[in-house]
Amino acid sequence: MATDPFSGLMEFLAVAEHRSFTAAAATLGVTPNAVSQTIKALETRLGVQLFVRTTRRVALTEAGSALLLRARPAASEIAEAYDLLGGFRDRPIGNLRLTVPRMAIPLVLTPLLPRFRQAYSDVSVEVSIDDAAIDITERGFDAGIRIGEAVEKDMVAVRLTPDIGWAVVGAPAYFARRGRPATPEELTRHESIRYRYPTSGTIYRWEFEREGRDFSVDAPGGLTVNDFLLLIELAQAGMGLAYLPEPSVREAVAAGRLERVLHAYLPTSPGLFIYFPAKAQTQPKLRAFLDLTTRIGREKTSATGH
Repeated sequence: MATDPFSGLMEFLAVAEHRSFTAAAATLGVTPNAVSQTIKALETRLGVQLFVRTTRRVALTEAGSALLLRARPAASEIAEAYDLLGGFRDRPIGNLRLTVPRMAIPLVLTPLLPRFRQAYSDVSVEVSIDDAAIDITERGFDAGIRIGEAVEKDMVAVRLTPDIGWAVVGAPAYFARRGRPATPEELTRHESIRYRYPTSGTIYRWEFEREGRDFSVDAPGGLTVNDFLLLIELAQAGMGLAYLPEPSVREAVAAGRLERVLHAYLPTSPGLFIYFPAKAQTQPKLRAFLDLTTRIGREKTSATGH
């Protein structure tokens, strides 16, 4: 069995500091006999005598002095490292790594990050934009943001936004050329820009509802992408119809670059949630982030009166 190279080192340092086995034992909270046995075992393992013991005093040998000269600074650095860890425990500090989808940028990150960095300057934030499903534990993220239905069941999830509606959109030039579908079934006669899930590789079937019944349409099209941002760009270029979260196209619709169709048939999905392993919520940096998101959510609710 491998021997712990640090076994007995704390006892050695305590005896060397106090020049007394009894005083060292009191400092360490053990018996003098336990300290004596540990030092004997250390000397045996190292093959040198570290202390000269008499009935009146304890002194370091030359070998003991050499070990103390090297070990004391190292022990001080270790103690400082432990003190540094106390900062991670007691206040928000360190690097907060987040994985978020593109739609979360205007809805969550843009209003949140400036205030968070101003309030918690000791926390650096690293954001990875990814619409794919991510194993945050395996990839080393502290937390992720996703639509509620995409959050893994074993995660703690905290709501960030209300439910999110969906939109079928196209450019005015597309509608001038191809007309407007009046029902989801008419999409089979239109050109769509299809979305392929980055993780599973499957093509998304457009989801609708009618009179309480959910159904989907495999909208045909000659363009397939796996990025929402590109999907919006292609739709604005008049390349076809796109099925997207309503918040991600809100600005383009307001500006007239895109127009919505099939409003009456479009469902809503659970809103955006921040999620993380249960053990992660003890980290001050993540607690601070959650507290600020909750505060901003209350402010928005108060401002809208809802």
